[in-house]
Amino acid sequence: MTDYLLLRLYGPLASWGEIAVGESRHSAVHPSRSALLGLLGAALGIERGDEAGQRALTEGYRFGIKLESVGSPLRDYHTVQVGVPPRKFQFRSRRQELVADKVDTILSAREYRCDSLALVAVEALPNAPAELDELAQALRQPHFPLYLGRKSCSLALPLLPQRVAAANLREALDGVQWPSLLGLLEKTPPQQAWPTRQDRQAFHAKQVRYYWEDGMQSGLQPSFETVRHDQPLSRSRWQFAPRREWVALGEGEQG
Repeated sequence: MTDYLLLRLYGPLASWGEIAVGESRHSAVHPSRSALLGLLGAALGIERGDEAGQRALTEGYRFGIKLESVGSPLRDYHTVQVGVPPRKFQFRSRRQELVADKVDTILSAREYRCDSLALVAVEALPNAPAELDELAQALRQPHFPLYLGRKSCSLALPLLPQRVAAANLREALDGVQWPSLLGLLEKTPPQQAWPTRQDRQAFHAKQVRYYWEDGMQSGLQPSFETVRHDQPLSRSRWQFAPRREWVALGEGEQG
C-alpha cells in the first residue's frame, strides 16, 4: 500500500506552461510538474530564490494526475516591455532587460485552459521536506497565495486535500468521492457526489486521462509515453530539464 495526498484543482483559468520560445506562451491540457511543485512550495512558504528548498521539493515528491475535463482553450494577447541590448551585448536575465536604457514593446500570446478539472495524487519520497499530513495542513492554510500555473489563475474552490492509502495510483484516484462541483459553486450546495449529470454537461466531462511519473505504481496500462520539459533545475535561472511521462486513456467518449 502507498500513501497519497489527493487534491482537486479547479479554476476558471489555468495555464500549464510548455516550452516558451519567442512571443508565444503555450499551455498543456493538464498540470505540469513544475506548476505542482510550485503549488506545494507556495503552501509551505519556500521562496523561489531558495535553491536548497526548491531542490528538496523537486527531489521529495512525484505526481499522478486524473484529468476529468480538459476545459476549453483561450488565447490572450499582451504587450510586453523588453529591453534593447547595446551592440554586441546579450541580456542574461529579465532584470537586465527592465533596467536597460532603451526599451521596446512586443506582442505576446498567452494560452489558458478554461474550466479544466484535474485530480492530483501527491506521493512523498523518503527525503520529502514535509510529510503528507503536514503538507495537507499547509495547503489548507498556505503561506503564499496558491494559483494554477500563473498568478492570474486563482483557485475557484478549496483543494480539499485528502490522505488515502491505496494499492496503486488508479485505485487512489478512482476510489475517493468528491462533492459535486456545481453543488459547491451554489449558495446552498446539495449533498451529491461528483460527477452528477449536470456536472458532466457543464464541464464536458467525457474521456478521462491519467498521467504519471516514472517509478509510480500506476495500476494502469499506458496508452503511450511522452516527454515534458518541466523538471525544475533552477527556479532563479528559470531552467528546466526533460522527463518522461506516461499516459493512459480511460473509458468514455474522447473529448
